[in-house]
Amino acid sequence: METATLYIRVCLLVLCVQMLCAENRVSLLNPPEEAVPDQHLKVLYSCEQPAWVHLHCIVSFDSGSVLTIELRNWSCEPGHPRIRSLTLVLPDWLVYRPDGTVRFSQWVLVCLLRVSLIVMGEGSLVVQDVASLEPKPLYRRPLKQHKLCFGWRAEMQMLAHPLEKMVCPMEEETVTLLSSIFASTGEHFGITKTLQPFNNELLEHLRLKKISFARCAFSLWLLVTEPCNQPSLCGVLHRIDRQGSYVTPALFLTPSGQLHVQVSGEAQLSSAFLCSFRVPMREWCHITVELHGTMVDVSMVCLEKDQKRVHSAQHLFSHNLVMDDTEGYFVIGGGKFIRSVVGFFGPVVIYRNRIPEHVQTAEELPHSIRALNLSSWLQKCDDFHHHMSLTIKEYVHKRTHTESCLDAYNLYMKTHRQAGGPQCEDWVVVPANRKYAAKVARFLVSKRGGRVSVKAVGRALFRLSLQKLGVSLSPSSVRTVLPWLQQAGCLHEPTALHLSAALYSAGLGVQQSSDKSWLLSLLSAQGDHRLSLLRLGFLHLHGLSGLPTDPDLAYAYYANIGQQTVTDRLCPSAQQATVEVVHLTDEETLEQQTSEDHHIFQWLKFLAQKGEAQAEQMMGQMLFWGQQGVASDLHKAARHYQRGAELHEDPVSMYDYGIVLLQGQGVEKDIPKALVYLKKAMDRGSVPALSALGWYYERYEKNYVKAVELWERADLLESPDAAMNLGAMYLQGNYPNKPPNEFLAYQYFLKSANRGHIKAANQVAEIWTTGLPGYVDRKPLDAVRLSKWAAEHNGYLGSVLRRGLDSYLKNDMLRSLLFYLMAAESGFADAQFNVAYLCEQNTGQFLHPAFTSSCMWKYYNLTIHSVTPHTYALIKLGDMLYQGHGGRQKDVDTAAHMYTTAALRRQPQGLYNLGCLVEEGYTLPLSILIDLGLSALYQSNQSVILKTLYQKCRDSDDADSFLPCSLTLLGVYLQELHEDYSASIKYWSVLVATLAPTFYLLLSRYGQRGRSPSTGLRPVPQPGRGEV
Repeated sequence: METATLYIRVCLLVLCVQMLCAENRVSLLNPPEEAVPDQHLKVLYSCEQPAWVHLHCIVSFDSGSVLTIELRNWSCEPGHPRIRSLTLVLPDWLVYRPDGTVRFSQWVLVCLLRVSLIVMGEGSLVVQDVASLEPKPLYRRPLKQHKLCFGWRAEMQMLAHPLEKMVCPMEEETVTLLSSIFASTGEHFGITKTLQPFNNELLEHLRLKKISFARCAFSLWLLVTEPCNQPSLCGVLHRIDRQGSYVTPALFLTPSGQLHVQVSGEAQLSSAFLCSFRVPMREWCHITVELHGTMVDVSMVCLEKDQKRVHSAQHLFSHNLVMDDTEGYFVIGGGKFIRSVVGFFGPVVIYRNRIPEHVQTAEELPHSIRALNLSSWLQKCDDFHHHMSLTIKEYVHKRTHTESCLDAYNLYMKTHRQAGGPQCEDWVVVPANRKYAAKVARFLVSKRGGRVSVKAVGRALFRLSLQKLGVSLSPSSVRTVLPWLQQAGCLHEPTALHLSAALYSAGLGVQQSSDKSWLLSLLSAQGDHRLSLLRLGFLHLHGLSGLPTDPDLAYAYYANIGQQTVTDRLCPSAQQATVEVVHLTDEETLEQQTSEDHHIFQWLKFLAQKGEAQAEQMMGQMLFWGQQGVASDLHKAARHYQRGAELHEDPVSMYDYGIVLLQGQGVEKDIPKALVYLKKAMDRGSVPALSALGWYYERYEKNYVKAVELWERADLLESPDAAMNLGAMYLQGNYPNKPPNEFLAYQYFLKSANRGHIKAANQVAEIWTTGLPGYVDRKPLDAVRLSKWAAEHNGYLGSVLRRGLDSYLKNDMLRSLLFYLMAAESGFADAQFNVAYLCEQNTGQFLHPAFTSSCMWKYYNLTIHSVTPHTYALIKLGDMLYQGHGGRQKDVDTAAHMYTTAALRRQPQGLYNLGCLVEEGYTLPLSILIDLGLSALYQSNQSVILKTLYQKCRDSDDADSFLPCSLTLLGVYLQELHEDYSASIKYWSVLVATLAPTFYLLLSRYGQRGRSPSTGLRPVPQPGRGEV
């Protein structure tokens, strides 16, 4: 009994010690950072009294619901702290990707891992520990390797929905509005961008929440080359809403160089402030604008020559900043309501829902800017320009004082100098790399005196460079000329920069360099050079030369040249010519080219003297617009118009003469006389005259009713000018008794553009790039294509094409290649074709074989980007693909596609080449047979397909293809005949060879019995002897 009592007392003592030493404690020792499968977990726990340990996973979804999942539980006995090791098994839908068995889940916002200690019997929570798990995005999770057999339903679901191949629809809060460099000319042209609502519900929820309390940031790189010379402001970055008003953000540059920041609040309340710092000239600066609800923070970091200068400004507004970035559109640079700064824009980024910490820091230039070294080039150009200005002044001063120098010479020699010493020394010190330019300047000063400018020196340098290149395109010649061209560009001759860019792009006489070519094009385009604007638009439209594809950026360039095209056509000159499509393979068109001394023009003059009104009007149009090789001469054109109007009473000539009288082009302006001829032309049924009279009433008499009446009549007769003018009346609110209507204006503009009106095409493209809310969706790709069409009617492009064609007709292949190369690099498809053709012909072997190979490959490839590629280019490119041209891998499939495209454009050579491929064992894909309308021949034998292709080739409209296709078709039939009867022919041949000796012996014996004995045997005739 005493022993039992002693045992109980010892046990009670031990229990008391345990209770005194124990404490309620629970802790997650190694919680995972992410929600991943099968993570090893350790839990430290202890308790003062019996309790339960529970491990839960708490998940919060974007819908607002919360789910608590119990993962494990175990009992806890009082005592020392213990560690329990376990495998953390989270739900499959939380850690794995959906695959048909693992179900989809809602978007997980928060995932918590909680361990808690609950007293047994009481159910009260004593202590707990919580750790946060980062949930993985849905499609970044691993696929579960199932260790079970799927049921039929699950297998069918997985086959129907291959979820394992699904890709996460990434949606970034950071949007790059511009990733390249934009050369701004300081006009009403810029880059238009729009943003769409987020697809992600959470991101869109955050965006909507911040509209009335804007919290976002904008970042852009800017290099200003000239001060803002506008009366008020120049555009940097702004946003236009649906009503056409400036809204948050709006960033402008003042004439003093300060940044003007404008924001909008509730009820369209606009506020602005002026930054205290100034934007420097010709330095790259990183400008950031941060919106913090009611405060705007602007910072500028300028990096130049390893120097970093930081400026900042803040402003607190009395109202909330409101910004809905999906309403309206953003504009980088200039737009409809404001001109742009003059300079270059670098990458532009918007942070839609947040303000990152690094947005204000700019330790180095972006790669796209650093690779070009644009600011360094501008500095060198400024130095050279300044040096040449001083050089010209010194040469002029020296020329003026030449006589005084000569008069003082004798006195100087008698008193101070010895015979043979230097006389009147040249004090102009010229660096070695500028001596040729100084020599040109000295020559011009000697010829013109003091009337020499740096621009005249640049123009002379360009002409001399072109003359030297016209003699030789060897690498040594090109290396000599390139510095002259670049110096001419620094002296305000942008055409020289464009030619340099073309040489670097083509690799003609110099190592090919896309970066140098791009740099020179940017510099030339920033000087408003038309062909360089076309080139940059073409590069960004198709994403060539390593530049990003950006239709909005391409439109900014094409819109500029498109507007210049309209202006240029109103002022014809000898420097312009009509853009004519002339392929050097078209002998008929080449024979029609003429000049005033050519027999064709003389024949037209003879017909005109005989009373042919059409000949008179043709000569007038040739001379007015510079067509078919005739140089533009407005005075001569006006005389032909007058002769056609007065002598022949031709309504077309009456209209043309009335227009030149109305405009004062080539004749003295005479409005009353113009009206007489326009009315006469209208009475004789001239639709253009009807529209021109409407323009007169609108412009000079402000009689809108009469103008609209005439235009509506002309519009019914398909007049493009009338539709354009009616659209302008609706747009400006001048249509009688009708309010302004932008949508009706758009409909008239579209009608006029479809009829070939260039200005209307520009208007439609402008509407397509921004859209008309509620009426017309934004169509950026259609906008840039339409604007490209308008831009490619520019008369200065036509002049370059004309000079290339004239050089070709004079057999001057070098100059022809240079002019066509400048037009080809501008993206004009017909010039690209002619460059490739000149390289292919290589008349006189004036080009290196390696260059001809790369030239043909590049420019035949480029020309097929056009809407209507030339069939010769398609055939030639197909041949090069088939042969593996230039060491490239042979590509029969693409070659067949080229031949098919040519065949669909009625080129029988395409059909013939497809037949040759089939004869060599190539199987035409079903897609090609469908395109050719021969789908029924799929899996037919080779002979049937060949006969069909060659028959189509023979029956084409091209008479030259009849004979070769017919002969080839005959060969197919003969081959088929040979294959069909070859077995019979072989059988009879063997039979004849076997029976021939027997018949011969029989015939011999029969002959011996029938002869007289005295006759004897006759010798057997030998093959080839005697008659057959």
